[in-house]
Amino acid sequence: MSEAVPNHCLASGEDARTARTRRADRVFRWSRFRSTFGPGLLWAASAIGVSHLVQSTRAGADGGFSLVWIVLLALALKYPFFEYGPRYAAAAGESLVEGYLRLGRWAVWTYLLITLSTALIIQSAVTLFTAFVFARVLGVEWSMAVMGAVVLTGCGLLLWIGRFRALDLTIKLVLLALAICTLLAAAITLPRGTEAVFTPWPLAEGSEAIGFVFVLALAGWMPSAIDISVWSSLWTLAKDRASGVRATVGEALLDFRIGYGGTALIALAFLTLGATVMHVSDQRFSPEGAAFSLQLVDLYAQSLGGWSRPVILVAVLTTMFSTTLTVMDGFPRAIARSFRVLRVGLEEEAATREQAGAGYWVSLVVLALLTVGVFRFFVGNLTTMVDFATVMSFLTAPVLGYLNLRAVTASHVPRELQPGRGLRIYSWLGLILLGGAGLAFLATLIL
Repeated sequence: MSEAVPNHCLASGEDARTARTRRADRVFRWSRFRSTFGPGLLWAASAIGVSHLVQSTRAGADGGFSLVWIVLLALALKYPFFEYGPRYAAAAGESLVEGYLRLGRWAVWTYLLITLSTALIIQSAVTLFTAFVFARVLGVEWSMAVMGAVVLTGCGLLLWIGRFRALDLTIKLVLLALAICTLLAAAITLPRGTEAVFTPWPLAEGSEAIGFVFVLALAGWMPSAIDISVWSSLWTLAKDRASGVRATVGEALLDFRIGYGGTALIALAFLTLGATVMHVSDQRFSPEGAAFSLQLVDLYAQSLGGWSRPVILVAVLTTMFSTTLTVMDGFPRAIARSFRVLRVGLEEEAATREQAGAGYWVSLVVLALLTVGVFRFFVGNLTTMVDFATVMSFLTAPVLGYLNLRAVTASHVPRELQPGRGLRIYSWLGLILLGGAGLAFLATLIL
């Protein structure tokens, strides 16, 4: 896996040839990493969406910097369970879906039922958001059902024509624009942050309006739901096939950590925007999340001048487009793989993995049609549906986190590629805290 020189060579000293060899190995490893780089950005693109643009900004708008510790805590507690996706794929050469099957069919069914219960809601929410923003930018008065169909068709054609390579390249370009615009906007407004509050929730002035349910929703989708760790493992394998280079565990983890770090920065940037633009001006979050995105753009133009409008507008558009594109790929990829391994088992699945694609396209088309149906008949109830999905993501986080930990520490995974003792202890601490918060929420519902 690694071309590192053994310690005894270092102890005895290196001659010129050994030093040149180590330098060559280092260059070779970085050239390999360029070939394997990308799945972490796909994961980041799927995570950076409603949780960042809406939830993080709303946290800053309603409480200043009071909830920044909730964002940081969620990012810290969930990190191991997201990391186990690419780690498992690189170490075992298969996705977490196969890892679940090795634990028992019950584990695959558990994951599949959780995914099916939220897939339509999440795809509908992110697509509605994207369609709303695009409609306002283009100045068209089409219904959301029509505009949603346009967005989904565009994403579907991109995936159909370019397959994984197009997805990979598009997300790299879109995330670059997103990062530049969002971080630039946050940096410009940061000097105004001295007027925002830093007292931890719920002690901050004005933070009494921030309820426990919102805190759970913020943590539940920060940076995202743990079930997308399966997408990460599938994207790692897809990148291996597209590049012809199988990523080592070290390369897969570096790729993921770049994406995770970027996700954390963007989350803090949007929270900063909410705290410095909305909180200090006593502006309040619009109850309609999609309308809030344009409300934020208008506030920027009013506060900083008209030049800031295109900057924040590009940030909003790229945020939601990248999320819609990756969600439209991730759910069908995971659903198709789950049904296939349940049907054919591990050996036949390994033999036909590269050829099987019909299930992916059927799942993609069905989800797209159902999403348009939601726009047509149930768009008025979408806020309630999203609340259900966010709370469901929070309550199921310990379950999926436990499955990921079991899969990556199973006996068929080489021991040297498994997480170390410290990371395992950290994972159990995260499971206990996430589970305890979920039980506390259920207790509030009952009492």
